[in-house]
Amino acid sequence: MAILFLRRLSGRKRTTEANQLLGLVLSFVAGATNAGGFLAVRRYTSHMTGVVSSMADDLAMGNVTLALSGLGAIISFLSGAASSAILINWARRQHLHSEYALSLLLEAALLLCFGLLGANLSLRMGLFVPVTVMLLCYIMGLQNAIITKISKSEIRTTHVTGLVTDLGIELGKLVYWNMEHDHAAQPKVMANRDRLKLLIALLSMFFVGGVVGALGFKHIGFASTVPLSALLLALAIIPVMDDVVVRWRRFRKHA
Repeated sequence: MAILFLRRLSGRKRTTEANQLLGLVLSFVAGATNAGGFLAVRRYTSHMTGVVSSMADDLAMGNVTLALSGLGAIISFLSGAASSAILINWARRQHLHSEYALSLLLEAALLLCFGLLGANLSLRMGLFVPVTVMLLCYIMGLQNAIITKISKSEIRTTHVTGLVTDLGIELGKLVYWNMEHDHAAQPKVMANRDRLKLLIALLSMFFVGGVVGALGFKHIGFASTVPLSALLLALAIIPVMDDVVVRWRRFRKHA
């Protein structure tokens, strides 16, 4: 039963329910990684809006070094998103069951590296920022691209600005007072209650993940990302193993 559930959650064949469930799990992971990562690297790495704004401020103030550090973060996030697109499209061309699971597996591996090597990586520089910052930005870009591709841009998990905006729109429609004389001229303004519930759930999971991630890093440090890595591995492993079994059978058949 658990195998069927995991295969449905991260496998190639998608349903709206599976997309939403995966989005909720990834929102939790993103919140935990973002909040715990802030305590580790003193930067939020899940959204680039603040980074771009800071770069503009730094350049205006003549702080070129700080502006370059922001550029390094953006390049890392961009590279993560690009890597996810490459993996997904390659797996799609190969007709793999792990079309989306490969990116989840890569994210799990990178979070494990961050958890086990984070203290050492924080001392090393790359692209004008510590390697820890680059790694977290890369992971956030990777994850955001995964769920974006899966849901056809309907779900975001690594930043909440879009979630809060969409939530505000639906709440506005929910409380809108439809005048009786307007009904014949045009349809009623109605909130999408299912989407409203989903947005609230995604926002809540990001917040809960943030609390868990912050507490985890406070008490056990970089290793707090290891359970997150294990969670992502559990999500990805079944479709990956399905592909391994298929390839093995083909090899045995032609051996």
